[in-house]
Amino acid sequence: MIYKRKVFYYETDKMAIVHHSNYIRWMEEARVEYLDKVGTPFDKMEELGLVCPVLGVNAEYVGMVRFGDTVTIDVRLTEFKGVKMIVRYTMYKEDGSVCFRGESRHCFMKDGKIVNVRKKFPEIYEKMISELDTSEDREVKTK
Repeated sequence: MIYKRKVFYYETDKMAIVHHSNYIRWMEEARVEYLDKVGTPFDKMEELGLVCPVLGVNAEYVGMVRFGDTVTIDVRLTEFKGVKMIVRYTMYKEDGSVCFRGESRHCFMKDGKIVNVRKKFPEIYEKMISELDTSEDREVKTK
């Protein structure tokens, strides 16, 4: 799924480039939008008592982004078996060059305990498993 956003002034640092912490925020924005698009929105999962905490984040800063730029974020679910998932993100500048690569790792919990979505929430499992991207070449051209 492709998610686009414009860089705001407050997201830049003294060097007039986007502060590194904002990429992690953008990952969350894109992930929430992704889950909405695939039919498993966070608010609906939370109504069921299901939460999806972040276990870890990896980030590789490849190129600089500045105020006013538009960033395109390619979001892909690359690992999912029902208990944990990995979401990968590739961010592109308007010229199509990669500016960031990252991933976030998550698990599913209900009532403070890890839960197997496949067993407890099969309808969510089916939607998620249908989105699984196991291709080796995960970078796409945005132009």
